[in-house]
Formats: sequence, C-alpha cells, structure tokens
Amino acid sequence: MQNVTKHRVNERGSAGVKFLIVLAFILLVANAGYNYIPVAYQGEAMKSDMETAVLQGMAVPGNVNPVKNVQERIEKAIAANQVPSDALVEVKKAGPGVNVHVNYTIPVSILPFGIYKYNYVFDHTATPSGLLLKQAGE
Repeated sequence: MQNVTKHRVNERGSAGVKFLIVLAFILLVANAGYNYIPVAYQGEAMKSDMETAVLQGMAVPGNVNPVKNVQERIEKAIAANQVPSDALVEVKKAGPGVNVHVNYTIPVSILPFGIYKYNYVFDHTATPSGLLLKQAGE
C-alpha cells in the first residue's frame, strides 16, 4: 500500500491546474464574445436598416427624390449603428430602384491587452427586390 502512494505523489494538484487552464480558456472566450458580439450585432442591424431604407425609398410619393430620401435614412442608420466616420457610403439610382453600398472596417480586440485584434469587415450592398420593384419597372 505504501508503494502505491509513493508513485502517485506527482499526480497531486493536477485537478487545480486543469481547473485554472479551463477557467483561463473560458475567460478568453468570454472576452472575445464580449468584444465581438456587439460589433457583429451592429453590422447585422445596419444590413437590415439598409434593406429597409431601400424599400421605403422606393415607396415614396412621386415628387420626392428617392435617392435623397434613401440617403437621409442611411445617415440615420449610420448614427444609430455606430458606423465609423470613415465608412464608404454610396447611394446610387440603378434602374427603377436605388442601390446602397456601405463598407467599413472595425478592429475588434479578441485577446485581452491588445494581443490580437480581428478586423471586422462590413461590406454590404442593398438592392430593392419584390413587388415594389416589379411595379416600378412597369
């Protein structure tokens, strides 16, 4: 019995070390999620706002300039979704509709203390689709 105990001396404390490794990994993943999820959410919200602006710009009465209307809606969406001021924003009339293209990059700190930064690239073009486009083409 005493012989078995001597061989297991080096196994003592391994549960604590494993716990610290798992805890460190969980903290790193939580930090990455804490920093990345808001940026990704704002990007998806911006895509949704762009699609809405394009569709609502097509549904305006005849004497309103649809490009100017969409531009105003996109400017509101940019402010609401914290898009960087250096973002590329293009609003163009394309056929019967209006196309909107927005492109920007945001550095996201994935590892703490700036060890690794991920560049979140947003590049989306919103084009009108559906019934309004068919009606405008007639």
